[in-house]
Amino acid sequence: MSTASTETAGGRRIAVVTGGAGTIGGAIASRLMADHTVVVLDRTGDVPVDLGDPADVRRAAQLVPDRYGRCDVLVHSAAMVAFGPFEDFELDMWRQVQAVNVESALLLTQAFAPGMRERGFGRVVFIVSNTFWRPPGAHMLAYVASKGALIGMTHALAVGLGGDGIAVTAVAPGLTRTRATGVVPAEEFEEVAARQALSRPLTPDDTAAVVAMLVGEGAGALTGQVLTVDGGLVMR
Repeated sequence: MSTASTETAGGRRIAVVTGGAGTIGGAIASRLMADHTVVVLDRTGDVPVDLGDPADVRRAAQLVPDRYGRCDVLVHSAAMVAFGPFEDFELDMWRQVQAVNVESALLLTQAFAPGMRERGFGRVVFIVSNTFWRPPGAHMLAYVASKGALIGMTHALAVGLGGDGIAVTAVAPGLTRTRATGVVPAEEFEEVAARQALSRPLTPDDTAAVVAMLVGEGAGALTGQVLTVDGGLVMR
C-alpha cells in the first residue's frame, strides 16, 4: 500500500471498503484497486476493526486520514446476518446486527464527510439487499430491517450532503453465492435464478461493477438512488 503523500501526488483517490475481507466486499475492493488506493476495514483488513464496537469504529476512522491522508470514497459492504425464530430473537442479537450493519455506516460517514466537504467531492455507497422488497420471512427480520435503515440513510444523506458535492447511493444485490449464503441450499439458488428476468447465477463482481460505476466520474449526477442488481427479480 502506498503512502498518503505518494497517492496525493499521483492523483489516486482513497477508497475505504468495509467488509473488504468478505466475498462481495472483496470483489468491490479488487475492482476499485484499478484506480483507487483501497483501504479495507474489517477484522483482518488494512485497518483491523470490530464494526460492532462504536469506539473501535471511531478509532479506525481516525487511523484512515492519519495513514492515508483522507477518504474520498466510502463503500459500506460489511454485514452481519443472524437467523432465528421471530418469537425467540434476542434483543442483544438485534442490536448487534444493527451496530455492524447500520451504526458503523453512520459513524464512518460522520467521520469522513467533513473531509469530503472540504474537497468538494465524495462518494458514499451502501450495500443493501433486494430482501427489503422481497423479504424471505420473519426469521431474517433483523437483517432486512438493517438494510431498510441503510436505504433510508441513503435518501436522507443524499439530500443533506449533496450541496457539498457528496453523492450517496446504495446497491442492492440479489441472492449471491458468498460465505454468508453457504447455508442456502443449491436448489434455492436455482429457483431464484429461474424467476429472474436474466436467469443466471449472480456473482460478487456483478455488484462490484455497479459500485465501480457509482464512484466514478460518469455517475456525477447520480445520488439518492438504490440500484438493484439482481437479474431483474425485483423491478421498481
